[in-house]
Amino acid sequence: MTVTDAQQTQTGPTVLLPRVRTLLTGLPSWEAAVVASPQAERFELTTPLTGETLATVPQSTPADVAAAFAAARPAQRRWARTPLHERSAIALRFHDLVLDHQEELLDLIQLESGKTRANAFEEVADTALVSRHYARRLREYLVGYTRHGAFPVLTVSRTSRLPKGVVGVVAPWNYPLSMSLTDAIPALLAGNAVVLRPDNRSALTALRAVALLREAGLPDGVLRVVLGDGPTVGQAVVETADYVCFTGSTATGRHVAETCGRRLVGCSLELGGKNALYVAADADLDRAARGAVVASFASAGQLCVSMERLVLDETIADAFLERFLAQVAAMRLSTELAYGADMGSSRAPPSSTP
Repeated sequence: MTVTDAQQTQTGPTVLLPRVRTLLTGLPSWEAAVVASPQAERFELTTPLTGETLATVPQSTPADVAAAFAAARPAQRRWARTPLHERSAIALRFHDLVLDHQEELLDLIQLESGKTRANAFEEVADTALVSRHYARRLREYLVGYTRHGAFPVLTVSRTSRLPKGVVGVVAPWNYPLSMSLTDAIPALLAGNAVVLRPDNRSALTALRAVALLREAGLPDGVLRVVLGDGPTVGQAVVETADYVCFTGSTATGRHVAETCGRRLVGCSLELGGKNALYVAADADLDRAARGAVVASFASAGQLCVSMERLVLDETIADAFLERFLAQVAAMRLSTELAYGADMGSSRAPPSSTP
């Protein structure tokens, strides 16, 4: 990855801190994780905090996606034979590494998404907790069981839980760490390989997390990364995977479901909507106003369950809005890489398929 010499300025809303520049100088070592040719086109990744370029990342092609799956399949068969306690140990080491490296992960999440540091920490905590949960409960989830059959003594029924094969994860930009890893982790621990397509805008966070998984002991080839836009690279993942985890828009989710349905493979879809918050006549208005502010502006307002509409009982509408608008006006806005802000800076990308 090519890191630009972005100029600092004291007139803008923030400056890139020295520790971030130091972190970015180490990015070239991560590029080996991306399945793409040396002559690949590159995407210029900018931060919504300042508009500055952070790095350029290589772009995969559908042929690269095919190569990633082809390499992942034999790796998956080897990985599926790995004892459960060894898989759990890798997840626990990853849990520790995420917490040990949380400062750099927080920097990257903020730089790529624009959200506050407190909201970025939610991603770190979520990823660590998901890793620990599945590590501790893996045997319970995966070990099969036996039941009496239709004819006691003569017959039994046995249930086995087997991996799907190679799971495709198409992740969004608004949760750079959580959405790239918290679908991949249980898929991996269940014995699958994963081909991950993080959004270009969140590639640095995802690649850093992949590096930490490898440091934790995940075998080579089990987790492959491809980068590129939705209509080409994302679609190629959906058309090749044995199971698909997709997070994104409802319109694209329909397209993913249609593709998976034609192929007779399973999928899980976490999709956006048009969420409303209703405040009833007997509501505690101070509490409702506080909740509405959080529901509207958490994670820089870029959250699949964010509140996008207020529906107010007419008898309390004016009183509620007075409280709500006062709290919005009092919000602390900042694009600094530090705790203390209520709202950062976000620049939502145009929607696309998948």
